[in-house]
Amino acid sequence: MDDKTRTIARGLANKIIKEVGPAVREYAGTDLGGTEVKTGADGTPTSFIDQIAEEKIINILKNANVYSYLVSEEIGELKLGKGTKRSIVLTQELRRTDLTEDETPKFIFLIDPVDGTSNAIKEIPAYAISVAVADVNQGRISTINDVELGFVYNLANGNFFEAEKGKGCRLNNENVKPSDVININQMTLGGFTKTGTSEASKLVDSARRMRVLGSVVLELSYVASGKYDAFLDLRGSRIIDIAAGKLILEEAGGIITDKYGQKLDNVLSIYEKTIVVAANNEIMHKQIIDILNDNQADIIGKIGVISRIDKNVPILFSAKMIDFILTNGCEVVIEKRLAQKLVELRENPKLDEIIQAAKDIYPEIADMFDDIDFNINYEKLGEELFDFECDMATILGGDGTLLRAQSRLNPEIPLFGINMGTVGFLTEIEVKDTFIALKDILKGDYYKEKRTRLVVSHENHNYTAMNEVVVMTEKAAKILHFQIQVDGEIIEEVRADGLIISTPSGSTAYAMSAGGPIVDPKVAGFIIIPICPYKLGVRPFVVSDNSEITVKLLKKGKRAVFVMDGQINEEADYEEEIKFKKFDKDAYFIRTSSKYFYEKVKDKLKDGGIGNTTRCP
Repeated sequence: MDDKTRTIARGLANKIIKEVGPAVREYAGTDLGGTEVKTGADGTPTSFIDQIAEEKIINILKNANVYSYLVSEEIGELKLGKGTKRSIVLTQELRRTDLTEDETPKFIFLIDPVDGTSNAIKEIPAYAISVAVADVNQGRISTINDVELGFVYNLANGNFFEAEKGKGCRLNNENVKPSDVININQMTLGGFTKTGTSEASKLVDSARRMRVLGSVVLELSYVASGKYDAFLDLRGSRIIDIAAGKLILEEAGGIITDKYGQKLDNVLSIYEKTIVVAANNEIMHKQIIDILNDNQADIIGKIGVISRIDKNVPILFSAKMIDFILTNGCEVVIEKRLAQKLVELRENPKLDEIIQAAKDIYPEIADMFDDIDFNINYEKLGEELFDFECDMATILGGDGTLLRAQSRLNPEIPLFGINMGTVGFLTEIEVKDTFIALKDILKGDYYKEKRTRLVVSHENHNYTAMNEVVVMTEKAAKILHFQIQVDGEIIEEVRADGLIISTPSGSTAYAMSAGGPIVDPKVAGFIIIPICPYKLGVRPFVVSDNSEITVKLLKKGKRAVFVMDGQINEEADYEEEIKFKKFDKDAYFIRTSSKYFYEKVKDKLKDGGIGNTTRCP
């Protein structure tokens, strides 16, 4: 948006605010103002006071000498200007390439005519008009990050917040900034926290003060100006409600993200909503995110070290890592098999050649193989995985190594995966980032991610799996006949090469290759995928993780093998049942990166992960 266009947009926004204010105040506190007249485009009731405000807005933009797009709470999405008014679908309109320069709107207005309508009707002085102006990039869909101007006007007391991208934020023409409070127990928190979760309750209990004004745009502005320290809407705010407030807060120096700490990049649409977490600074924001996601970091005092032991490079790197951990004042416990391999490596007369070969294989981390202290009593530190007692287990290898380790460790021990395999989808970091990440973890700069696990029951024996259980024939190229039940109801009988029962974590593994959907780990469900079914119309099922899944073999004389995470094999015979339920103990992962699941899907699964990571030869 150039300066001329920005000046025009600012003028229209100011005119809208100037005319809407008196119209709204005339009906504030009146029975007529509170009369419901219709249902708005967003599906919520429209009061007379809302309709009056929006009619003013539409009239101003319709008679402007430039075209603009409008997204507004009551009317929906319009193209306005030069005497015209036309309903549109904004995402479709922005994709058009047939408009001439004169026909192309200069900007997108996102307006909530009265945010806090209930307050206005009851004459509670906390209701405002919010106007955001976004740039138009014809040919692509615009997002909330395209907003360049933001205005919030408190219609009850006349306070006026405004911001321009890259030029700061002002309240009544005076620059403002957020508070410098960093102690969550001293926090003034505003917003809506009704989620039914203990985490939200804990956050409210932690705050010194809690405010619920019923006006998202004002409360975001209050964080920007230091009146609040934080604000959240865990119900989900409409994009039109937060578009101006987001810019105002960010230009003041505050932070606004979704519940998981990810930056907002939502499409500009009347239907778009997002959970909002806003804070005055990074320290406060991280504390809130950690509480909401039950990610509060514990002190790491003892670290377990597990590694693939089929190659020299990961064994050598584990020696460097053990040295680093001990040097930084933590205790270490080592998987017994690894401890034995380390002793063999230390005593190998060709140790110098092995180190040089490692440097040649991993030139980007060659310096990490220098000055390793091998004068460590590895045998004394070695223990079986079942006996590990530590605050965190670091795992050098790929997903197979990690799955093997988690199946044997106490499930309460969080896992930190360092990729020395091929894809390493479950691992957290690449090997080159190991010591930077470990320093952050030891400072407490990490969070825990919870993953669902399966418990598998067969013939009075129980087994666990974190990714998937595969049921297949014990003989190659033979088909099985399955009956599948969910909570006692038969949902399918199918002949197939096998079945996969997968958790969301396993949805990016064998389940995906067999045609199953990719499922976000936060989804509370399991996936049932027939492998090469001999029946038209058979598709994968996604069922609640509160359900019990029963698989029964129907073909006499056909025995099946079921495999948990590629680690444990068991057999099942004709008419025997295999039952699957959610395990009451989840797996936990140490996470240091804010990279979200979907970004990881694109990074790791492109070209099967080959070429994106250094594979351990």
